[in-house]
Amino acid sequence: MFQELLPAAFLDQARTDAEVKSNSSIYSPLVTMWLLVTQRLQGGAPLEAAVLELLRGLPTSFWPKPCKRIRQWREDGKAPSSHTGAYNQARQALPLSMVEQSCDRIFEQLIARMDQTASQPARRAFVVDGSSMRMADSPVLRELYPPGSNQHGEAHWPLLRVLVAHDLRTGLAMRPQWGAMHGENAVSEQELLEKAIDLLPSGSTVIGDANFGVFTVAYAAAQRQHPALLRLTPNRAQHLLAGETLRDGIDRTLVWRPSAKERRNHPDLPADACVSGRLVARQVQPSNGASPFLLTLFTSLPSPPPEIFELYGQRWAIETDLRTLKSTLCLDQLTCSTPNMVAKEIDIAMTAYNLVRAMIGLASAQSGVPPRGYSFTKVRRIVQTFAPVLADAPDPQTARRIFGQMMKYVQQSKLPRRKRKRASYPREVWKRGATFPNRKK
Repeated sequence: MFQELLPAAFLDQARTDAEVKSNSSIYSPLVTMWLLVTQRLQGGAPLEAAVLELLRGLPTSFWPKPCKRIRQWREDGKAPSSHTGAYNQARQALPLSMVEQSCDRIFEQLIARMDQTASQPARRAFVVDGSSMRMADSPVLRELYPPGSNQHGEAHWPLLRVLVAHDLRTGLAMRPQWGAMHGENAVSEQELLEKAIDLLPSGSTVIGDANFGVFTVAYAAAQRQHPALLRLTPNRAQHLLAGETLRDGIDRTLVWRPSAKERRNHPDLPADACVSGRLVARQVQPSNGASPFLLTLFTSLPSPPPEIFELYGQRWAIETDLRTLKSTLCLDQLTCSTPNMVAKEIDIAMTAYNLVRAMIGLASAQSGVPPRGYSFTKVRRIVQTFAPVLADAPDPQTARRIFGQMMKYVQQSKLPRRKRKRASYPREVWKRGATFPNRKK
């Protein structure tokens, strides 16, 4: 699948765009990107794991024009070195523009394939949310992405703020945007969204929580013909109603205009900047048994209120997606020590994530179970286990048999349908014993 998504013609054009010479080598751009993907599928495995994956054997199609070293390997059995130096040089020399184009192409191709296999057409919606990621402690990263600080002093790890946008139905992830979380060049999640929104498929609905329920986000979506569904804080909702009482069941058509403060913070807004839409409110009962509260939403969708609230109720999927990225794929702590390599690490991680989501999409098309009804962690393990076996298949018939076996186990990875609701736990963690004192700078 990886090679189908990145054909030779595309990579040649990407290499030309990056103004990189086309030299045959063991670690070609396609091979290097695949090895980076395998590292991430193994939870951020070290470089030696990628080199061993190469030495174990990759399909000959990875080298359509094999270099001398590859020919010697095939003919004389003279395998390349198991040292990581050559691979490390190849991943650093890999143009970032080629990685970004490849990440975007894989996302676009998978979105198109998922649409073809969907049982019924549905409005495409993307859920957006922000998070943070720690990075390796290097001087250049500390300068660009300063650590946070509090009354106890400065933290150790450089920190970046990242914004992700995931397809609501399939979970496929668009290439994220990020920037500094602290310091003079710190960026907000709203600023990052204004950059990311240009990459969204045409006509996609943007769904965001109260952090994105501001005029600039709604205006950016409207300017690009994207419907929006944004949660509002009670104070902002009351302000938009212009004196009308905020109450349960309200469904008011209005025109949202920027406040004086928003115009001061965004002087580039046109004088006639406004967004037409509706403000809807409903009293909701949290599933964890907490007290009911009034949920207020702004939307430019024409759907009736019950459908609006049902759609927003699915926003929680982005929280589990972020947990998958940061815990299962270990993106909570990045390992690269330069800005260029950090960018490649994040983009390749999204590619690895999307390849697993693609396998889930194939299983969903066969079973009719929604894509989010499968366990990402288990499918990731299946892909990680069977990918080398599939690559070693001596002929297409054997490959089809192995792939069929692989899909059988993917079909067995459905999330359980529990008869009894599981208990809801507070967002707290057990304290770990402090055996050693904190290190001082």
